[in-house]
Amino acid sequence: MYTQVSKLLLYSNLGENSILVRLSQIFRDWEQGDAPKEQLTQRIFKEVKRLLDLATEYGFDVNLWHNYLTYLLMTNENSFTLTCERAGTSEGSVNHFAKGDLKIFRELFRFDFGPIEKDLGIDCFTTLSHYRAIPKKERRYNKNASDQIQRVSALLEQAPDEDGMFGVITDYYRAYGVGVFSFNRAFRIRRDEGGEVTFLPINNVDGITLSNLVGYELQKQKLRENTEAFLRGCPANNVLLYGDSGTGKSSSVKALINEYYDQGLRMIEIYKHQFRDLSDVIAQVKNRNYRYIIFIDDLSFEEDELEYKFLKAVIEGGVETRPDNILIYATSNRRHLIKETWKDKNDMEFNGEVHRSDTVEEKLSLSSRFGVQINYSVPDRDEFLEIVEELARRQGLSIGREELCQQANRWEIRHGGISGRTAQQFVNDLVGRANEQSMADA
Repeated sequence: MYTQVSKLLLYSNLGENSILVRLSQIFRDWEQGDAPKEQLTQRIFKEVKRLLDLATEYGFDVNLWHNYLTYLLMTNENSFTLTCERAGTSEGSVNHFAKGDLKIFRELFRFDFGPIEKDLGIDCFTTLSHYRAIPKKERRYNKNASDQIQRVSALLEQAPDEDGMFGVITDYYRAYGVGVFSFNRAFRIRRDEGGEVTFLPINNVDGITLSNLVGYELQKQKLRENTEAFLRGCPANNVLLYGDSGTGKSSSVKALINEYYDQGLRMIEIYKHQFRDLSDVIAQVKNRNYRYIIFIDDLSFEEDELEYKFLKAVIEGGVETRPDNILIYATSNRRHLIKETWKDKNDMEFNGEVHRSDTVEEKLSLSSRFGVQINYSVPDRDEFLEIVEELARRQGLSIGREELCQQANRWEIRHGGISGRTAQQFVNDLVGRANEQSMADA
């Protein structure tokens, strides 16, 4: 195994800490007789545990070894895989090297673990190759990644040679891309100890769609139109969704990733304290073959907070233009995102009007950089009750309209007033009480 792994060229950047590299080093020591059997067994078990942990995270099944090798092929970002993502495959000398690496992976797919298992008295590799995973709830692992990995793994198993594997894996790169963005929809960011910004997949993405949100049809249509133009490569604008709390601003943005993921849309959620990292985030994704929405939830600034300057510089105004595969969508309870005070105004008057100072102009210029501004206002009482009725209908609640409206009115008085969020919380409470009653009757 060590000899095979050492011959990888394009896929050689696996990292010294990767499971495959560690196992290959263990096999080298076993073949050379450089370590006691007990130590070799302990080292193998450590890597097998890491593989099982990875399998739990990504939902590997049936043949965990093949799933793992497929995972490496799907996530390894190198000059070849990134080119395939952006432009597909074409005739070129690099294909010769790619097929050479895939020939090695084919050998690893068919690797015989029998000799080392017999010598050390273990059977872990045999078990990994004939595995039956315990069923898990979707939110406990990345189901989308699991489905993709197992599908591609099965195709690679059936490929007759490295040319067949080349066709399978390059088709995947062309359709889905490579790396962490290929089978995840949404991400957060973190700056690691080395100072590099890394992307953390969000596995339990809310499954909401725009059709799940009751009301606000004009707002949702405007959001759709801008997003669909963006996905087509047409000019599109940054979007600010502003208005009262609980009206569905954040849910509307989150719904986009579920509706347009298969068209190449990805979402990166960042927080105010991470605005300094925006330039690094953009630098890492600007040349990828995806469309990214950078999502900023509950955006606002107090008068003494200066992070808005980083956001302004990124949205517009720098020497480098914003890449055409990136937009910023933000939600806020304020239309003008930065708190203003009377001291920001000067004391000059002209024709009875107070002139705003440069400070005010600087603050107001942030919200003006969002080309699309969509207002989500609190519904009136009739609209609120319509939302309640529709949510109750979707849940299959058998309760009369008059009683439902009376209960909803009493609920909103005690729970924060009229809003879509309050309506959803009220219906959730009704469903919970109905389920408790059903269990009690049973």
